[in-house]
Amino acid sequence: MMNSTFSMHLALLMSNSSSIQIEGSVALPKESFSSVLTKNIMAIMVWLVLSIINSSMVHTFLQHSLFYENSRYIMFICMVVNDALQLTLVTSLYVISYIFRKIHLSICCLLVMTAVFTTRSTPLILAGMAVERFISICFPLHFSYMCTVPHTLLLIGVILILAATPPITDLLIIVIKEPPSFFHSVISCDHSLLFPDSSIYYKNCVFDGLYLSFVALILLYTYCKIMLTAQAASTSLASVKRARNTVLLHGVQLLLCMLAFVVPSLQAALISLFPQLIIEIRYVFFLVVYIIPRFMSPVIYGFRDELFRKYWFRYLSCQSLKIITVRPGTLKEACR
Repeated sequence: MMNSTFSMHLALLMSNSSSIQIEGSVALPKESFSSVLTKNIMAIMVWLVLSIINSSMVHTFLQHSLFYENSRYIMFICMVVNDALQLTLVTSLYVISYIFRKIHLSICCLLVMTAVFTTRSTPLILAGMAVERFISICFPLHFSYMCTVPHTLLLIGVILILAATPPITDLLIIVIKEPPSFFHSVISCDHSLLFPDSSIYYKNCVFDGLYLSFVALILLYTYCKIMLTAQAASTSLASVKRARNTVLLHGVQLLLCMLAFVVPSLQAALISLFPQLIIEIRYVFFLVVYIIPRFMSPVIYGFRDELFRKYWFRYLSCQSLKIITVRPGTLKEACR
């Protein structure tokens, strides 16, 4: 499911689409140089813009102790770092796919396992953030000793273990079942070629089913409880509307993350209907599944969170002031 989903997109990224290829009975059309150049420039520009945004958020977080002493912002910065890592990896794969068609298996293994790890981490972090918001709104008297920094770090550790377990077990299976020569080969970087054993597929199907159900139930329960509590406690329509909008944005973010579970079937159906547009269809799904969701975290917490926005915009304004000639003492005082 998720692993096989990612393998399809990774196959796209690591295949040299400037040459003619065969996928099943469908021949991939040859891309023009202008098309290849445009897509690579777009990918790099999106990566650059989001990298600047993410790095400024991380810097703002690290510069102010009120953020790294708050469980909510600790979870948020974990989301930012995870998104930045995934975006950098996917963009790098996309660009180098036009240089190298096949790579060494060990490099492919590192790339695939890291990509699957970051892909799985995002919904789990969302679930952790939902639990934190649930406790703060529904159990405010217990929040101070339940959502402490040590407890938050422990939760992050559990999330990392859960996200890392499937790719690590995949690796252990091929280490046991494949001969040593397998690890010295050069392959097209595809999950199905890297982990060819059928038991890995069935294992991941079971894990993904439990994983998706677990995250969906947590989000559904916590957000319903948050909405009911917000409506019961609010004295103004604006606060209810604000809570509803936050829930809506989180729902959109989760749906975008969960697209990885349904993309293979939908993509295959569209390709069968429009085989002449196979490259365009794959590129659109690549943008929708791996690029667009990376914009959601800055929107939800960077722009909508009043406290973080205050310090973030202050940092951005001070950065822009550095291009203006001012007395050093004045600039230092303004950026405090």
